[in-house]
Amino acid sequence: MLELRGAPAFSDFRLTKMLAKLQAAVPNVASVYADFMHFSDTTSELTDQQLETLGKILKYGPKADVQDTSEGSALSSSHFFLVVPRIGTISPWSSKATDIVNNCGIVEVDRIERGTAFYITAKEGQLSAAELETVRGLIHDRMVEVVLNNTADAEQLFQHAEPTPLTSVDVMGGGRAALEQADKELGMALASDEIDYLLAAYLKLERNPTDIELMMFAQANSEHCRHKIFNASWVIDGEVQEDSLFQMIKNTYKNHSTGVLSAYADNASVIEGATAGRFFPNSDTRGYSYNEEPMHILMKVETHNHPTAIAPHAGAATGSGGEIRDEGATGRGSKPKAGLNGFTVSDLNIPGFQQDWESNYGKPGRIVSALDIMIEGPLGAAAFNNEFGRPNICGYFRTFEEEFNGEVRGYHKPIMIAGGYGNIRDEHVQKGDIPVGARLIALGGPAMQIGLGGGAASSMASGQSNEDLDFASVQRENPEMERRCQEVIDRCWQMGDTNPIAFIHDVGAGGLSNAFPELVSDGGRGGNFELRNIHNDEPGMSPLALWCNESQERYVMAVAKEDIDTFDAICARERCPYAVVGIATEEDHLTVTDSHFDNTPIDLPLDVLLGKTPRIHKDVETKQGEQEEFTGAELDLADAAERILKLPTVASKSFLITIGDRSITGTVARDQFVGPYQVPVADCAVTTSSYDSLVGEAMAMGERTPMALINAPASGRMSVGEAVTNIAAANIEKLSDIKMSANWMCAAGHPGEDEKLYQTVKAIGMELCPELDITIPVGKDSMSMKTAWNEDGTDKSVTAPLSLVITAFSPVVDASKTLTPELKTIEEATDLILIDLGNGQNRLGASCIAQVYGKVGKTSADLDDAEDLAAFFAVIQGLNQDNKLLAYHDRSDGGLFSTLTEMAFAGRTGLTVKLDTLADSEAELTGALFNEELGAVIQVRRSDVEFVLAQLQGAGLGEMSHIIGTLNEDDQVEFNFNDEEVLANSRMTYQRFWTQTSYEIQAIRDNSECAKQEFDRLLDAEDPGLNTELTFDVNDDITAGFSRTEGERPRIAILREQGVNGQIEMAAAFDRAGFETIDVHMSDMLSGSVSLKDFRGLIACGGFSYGDVLGAGEGWAKSILFNATARAEFEGFFKREDTFALGVCNGCQMLSNLHELIPGAEHWPHFVRNQSEQFEARVALVEVQKSDSILLQGMEGSRMPIAIAHGEGHAEFADVADKAAVNASAQVALRYVDNYGQVTESYPANPNGSTEGITGLTAAGGRVTIMMPHPERVFRAVQNSWQPDEWSEDGAWMRMFRNARAWCK
Repeated sequence: MLELRGAPAFSDFRLTKMLAKLQAAVPNVASVYADFMHFSDTTSELTDQQLETLGKILKYGPKADVQDTSEGSALSSSHFFLVVPRIGTISPWSSKATDIVNNCGIVEVDRIERGTAFYITAKEGQLSAAELETVRGLIHDRMVEVVLNNTADAEQLFQHAEPTPLTSVDVMGGGRAALEQADKELGMALASDEIDYLLAAYLKLERNPTDIELMMFAQANSEHCRHKIFNASWVIDGEVQEDSLFQMIKNTYKNHSTGVLSAYADNASVIEGATAGRFFPNSDTRGYSYNEEPMHILMKVETHNHPTAIAPHAGAATGSGGEIRDEGATGRGSKPKAGLNGFTVSDLNIPGFQQDWESNYGKPGRIVSALDIMIEGPLGAAAFNNEFGRPNICGYFRTFEEEFNGEVRGYHKPIMIAGGYGNIRDEHVQKGDIPVGARLIALGGPAMQIGLGGGAASSMASGQSNEDLDFASVQRENPEMERRCQEVIDRCWQMGDTNPIAFIHDVGAGGLSNAFPELVSDGGRGGNFELRNIHNDEPGMSPLALWCNESQERYVMAVAKEDIDTFDAICARERCPYAVVGIATEEDHLTVTDSHFDNTPIDLPLDVLLGKTPRIHKDVETKQGEQEEFTGAELDLADAAERILKLPTVASKSFLITIGDRSITGTVARDQFVGPYQVPVADCAVTTSSYDSLVGEAMAMGERTPMALINAPASGRMSVGEAVTNIAAANIEKLSDIKMSANWMCAAGHPGEDEKLYQTVKAIGMELCPELDITIPVGKDSMSMKTAWNEDGTDKSVTAPLSLVITAFSPVVDASKTLTPELKTIEEATDLILIDLGNGQNRLGASCIAQVYGKVGKTSADLDDAEDLAAFFAVIQGLNQDNKLLAYHDRSDGGLFSTLTEMAFAGRTGLTVKLDTLADSEAELTGALFNEELGAVIQVRRSDVEFVLAQLQGAGLGEMSHIIGTLNEDDQVEFNFNDEEVLANSRMTYQRFWTQTSYEIQAIRDNSECAKQEFDRLLDAEDPGLNTELTFDVNDDITAGFSRTEGERPRIAILREQGVNGQIEMAAAFDRAGFETIDVHMSDMLSGSVSLKDFRGLIACGGFSYGDVLGAGEGWAKSILFNATARAEFEGFFKREDTFALGVCNGCQMLSNLHELIPGAEHWPHFVRNQSEQFEARVALVEVQKSDSILLQGMEGSRMPIAIAHGEGHAEFADVADKAAVNASAQVALRYVDNYGQVTESYPANPNGSTEGITGLTAAGGRVTIMMPHPERVFRAVQNSWQPDEWSEDGAWMRMFRNARAWCK
């Protein structure tokens, strides 16, 4: 084993935070220092040259002061801890770093792994054994890491254990008791009747079951996988119910199936989409082009609650990853497009920012706190989406924890929602047939001993299972591997009718033990499998662990024997591992052999595994509690307003959103941030289908979970209603175009909860949705929403309310006509109109205003008449089509007060609101301001008010519509009643209240100084917001006269490496400018099959090459620098005078590390971690500098917004002289500027803290340009989160791509 010391592991900022954390638990800790240690397992001794190269490869990251830890140094007497991945596991970092080293030609390195060495000193003497143990617990994640005492112990990382043998359970001798004991030991969560079923099945087979068969059965038949409660028969209060829960959901499809192409039968549902030009590379020529075809929409929303409670980063990451796989594995393969995340947790109790209504009830030790979930969980979900390359553009966040009827109701077991939509070709919607003899393939990463029993574990209440089983059920993410798998799937579906994938499933709960049987069963086949064909990085695993582990980023599929060579070539090009594990058989029988032990661990008829197990019967009773009505009549309105704005459910979600890339794909037309001030208040998310039209897709969410405590059916109706009022902001042809996912969470078996579940499903499935002609073709249930534990001899529990989370999806007619809450300050007078679907009832039960005063109440808001909601939707769509609406925002959490203040924040304007038509007395003002009945506020020109009111009257909403106010120029938000001011404050003060929760979490999680800079930006009342100043005509196409004829367009290489994800939009931008764009993978170049001699342009795209291990873009660069073939190709290309190159984001980072090959680039910086210590997804202003960049000619002096999405964009120069040199030679091409047009280093206008705002450079006489921002994501006007009204089709950055074409003439 080789040991190579690396750079410091943490910035000074991170070390300071870590020291504070350690000292809070162990006051005697004096200091902490940490650096990376690399350990390499080699097949033979490396040469001196290889050792030197390996040392260079492992030198990465920002400049940092390395402390002396040698014998006799100050740190030599410190306490030493080495944190490494769990022994017997392989980290995602390791697999990608090993790939880089091997691609650099050092194939003797079998595996390289990284640990973190901690050096901790004490103030006095040495730390005690107890203190050392405390420190150990604080410096590692026990779920995925261990702490060693010295570097020599790291040798254990490379131990190759012998496989553990199969075991069997003696039911022939021990009967039922043997199965009961196995159930307990393996954590299978079998029901009593399932044990009876298994006993009978094996007695009939006249043999003992193996442990692998039992675990496979448990996963395949868990509540998580089989949805047994939704298929149960029901008796409520002694009365037999006619339908199961699932039958009532299916009733929505039975009532209205129009537009639904696939429901209840696949990984996701598919609905009809618009016809547009789908843009992708030809499978033969690899040239990008448009393909006019239907772009159907697949939709899926999942939950990952249990893993997120145990290990929130990994739990939320793998939740997002699993849902993405569901989408990719729909039909015969499809393309995930846009994502969403949602979280519901108990009270946050932010240190120093605890709120009066929050409780300190406690929690069990095995789950983390709500605050930890909301710090780590969103980071995990965002990181997976970012690295995979899917924009996360929708979501919600709620906190709730309240005593109700003598018990604590809340979300210690959180809700973690992961969902989204994608596109699928018409011919691939239905899965194909699996031919006998087809190869049954596992595509993706290797098996690892993680996630064992995850399906069963997710089916238990938190606290029921053994803590070691909780530990075993945690999963680990590797999104870069999933991206490689998706690239394989993309290459397959792009082949159209010759798609080699006949059948595909994702690998999720239960691992291969669930996926392969489902694959063959759904395809009407059986299968013969060989266990040792599975790619396995942990050979010590037992057959059970190898077959049942939930190692992520895997798919199973059937490929016909004659197509296997085609499939193999695709996988080789994408560097995506796969294994032929089995062969499809005619007989529906499952056989799994094990060549290592020469036995057959599984030999079962499929109908034993997947047949009709006993049906659950639910006999439940209604439980009603007594509650007092809550009116809020006595509340102080100013206090109420501040509390509401600080409630996380209402408050700014900025901390959740800026960490997630929202511009990747270049199809996002509406993300969460709105207007020139980028305020996160959008009602829905919208994308365009492609780059050649404005048709598209939309999604929005709705949930009112606390209401279920007092009126569960109402909570369901309100969830559906809120989803409709949210998605109404999109331009949708008709209400019935909307389809919904319903995600049900319930503490099944808890008194009263089952009946609430049934009645709510009935209210939605049998009544409301059929009345609206809305279909629910997809959904998910999680039936174990309770946490129980014992604390100092006292039994405690926290039970979630019945929770329905609705997500609405729809095709969109025109993505550019999406309404937002941004109030428009135009010259013409405008008015605000409230449309109140509650019709003045102002019910406050289980509302946010009740919550912030520790109350629940008796009567909740409700949707009393479905016709009102249908009329509302129709009239909003009509007014939008007629261009009568300037702004739109639905009323939901926090009521009218929140709706109006959020609109004011987005428009940076004051409001004057009259409440006279909404209340009859001051005692009713709380209800008027804070009720959460369905409805919306619209802004209209005063000249249009009469027309708008007439339309509302014609829709039957006249009595529910009220002119309530207008804008003011004082930047004050004022509420008047009977000509007296009853509530007022500055817009700035209210916005600071609203933003503070986000700021407090951001300050804990990120660089606190950056967080403060952003929070204090709100103090600048004169801030003009985003703006543009162009030195060219945005609508002038300077390439209009150039030939578009095939063969006459200049050829450019759209270059990608494994993990790159921004190639499609980059190709689309250059295609629009008139180039012939060719898909080129680095594997093409390293193999010699493609040469740069054939191209005029080289475009290095954005993404996460090799998952950004060994430095962002550095691994990609080193695989070129240390590979003779690639080095010669790139060096030759840059020396040619007729070529140009562009590197964006990851491509910018990569090219900056190739500076020794690029003429004149020797002074370039390299790009390191943002000063915020966080991934930053923003809209920034940049100014084009005077330089010789051929891409930016004629744009000098222009100031315009651009998409930002990176974690390592800080330009770090080797020394002051280099920075002076790039300035002196006019190599700086772009700088960040603030909203006043001044070059800035302030956050977040400069999102990474780069010195002098530097974010783009050029060299080679202007032929090579690099930049961290993403012009390819905003080359169309509709792609911009905010753009000036005068822009039509082209965005300002389209000029850059046309400049390249003009240079090539």
